[in-house]
Amino acid sequence: MSTTGEMASGSAATAPDSTVTADSAPRASHRGRGDARRAVAGDLVILSAIGALLIAAFIAAGATLYAQFYGPSAFVVRYANLLADGNATQALAVPGVAVSSADLEAAGLPADASEDFLRSSALGDLSDIHVVSETNNGDTVVVTLAYSAGGHEASTTFSVVQDGMVGIFPRWEFAQSPIAVMELTVNGSSQFAVNGFSVDKRQVSPDGAAADLSAPIPLLVFSPGIYSVTVDTPTATSPGVAMLSDVPFTSVPVTVTATASDEFVALVQEKVDAFLDECTQQEVLQPTACPFGFDLTDRIVTLPTWSIVQDPTVSLVADGAGWRIAESAAMAHIELRSRSLFDGSVSDVSVDVPFVVTGTIDILPDGTASILLG
Repeated sequence: MSTTGEMASGSAATAPDSTVTADSAPRASHRGRGDARRAVAGDLVILSAIGALLIAAFIAAGATLYAQFYGPSAFVVRYANLLADGNATQALAVPGVAVSSADLEAAGLPADASEDFLRSSALGDLSDIHVVSETNNGDTVVVTLAYSAGGHEASTTFSVVQDGMVGIFPRWEFAQSPIAVMELTVNGSSQFAVNGFSVDKRQVSPDGAAADLSAPIPLLVFSPGIYSVTVDTPTATSPGVAMLSDVPFTSVPVTVTATASDEFVALVQEKVDAFLDECTQQEVLQPTACPFGFDLTDRIVTLPTWSIVQDPTVSLVADGAGWRIAESAAMAHIELRSRSLFDGSVSDVSVDVPFVVTGTIDILPDGTASILLG
């Protein structure tokens, strides 16, 4: 019995424990569901934050991609970099760069300007290209670039407009071509070089072989760019005259005046001296086609003899594609015997005759010089 009682007592003692366990189970279940909801909410917050960051990163990446590759400034920089890399063909193919005769004429520029210098071999040094500003002006975007052209710091402003789309990005073109015109006059030579690219005036003149070699020649050039014009021939030389092409679709006059080479001056001096020596061989008072002569009213007894006692010093001045011999003083001497018409007396004549040498020199297509003394 005691054993049974103990067992009963033991059963009675454990009953309250069973009651406590049964009451706490629902509360634990509620806490678990609350924790789960809080965890899900936290995850949603985290996911929302990550999503916002991803969207912001996507927008930033898109903006960066647009600015670097698809924006108007990127379009202009890409064109300038083509020039800096010496790729004239691709630069000319950039939308809005190439111009027609009608475009030039409408802008008041020479419609027949030569395209010969829109080539890689005529490009100058261009570096340190960067955007200064980008401004919206209605449908037009104005972009200003700064750069170094042949060591000269400069800037150029371009007008750009949208020309359709490439996928989700806009496509651009120049509203006004960045081409400019160099109106080049070269005195003293029919040949010249631009940034080392050599041509003859007749090659680039609209009139070809019939070109007026003293007239300016219109040449299309890229902007931005620097163009150094030089003359280096057997007859003439010149230091470089640089033109900075920093304003699109304008005309810039450039004049280069060459200096006759020492060898050429010496050659002309030799030819002039030889010509005058030939003049002295004529035993007449007025040598034909010569710059000196002598007037005599008396009768000649002995034929006159001529000599040059002071040679002219030749100095050449550029005149169009040719040269002009600057006025130079000289002295001839004549000797003869004459008979007076008044009393028949005979006398010796020995007189210095001053004269002036001038002339023109044309350089012929074959490179020879045609000298005409005046």
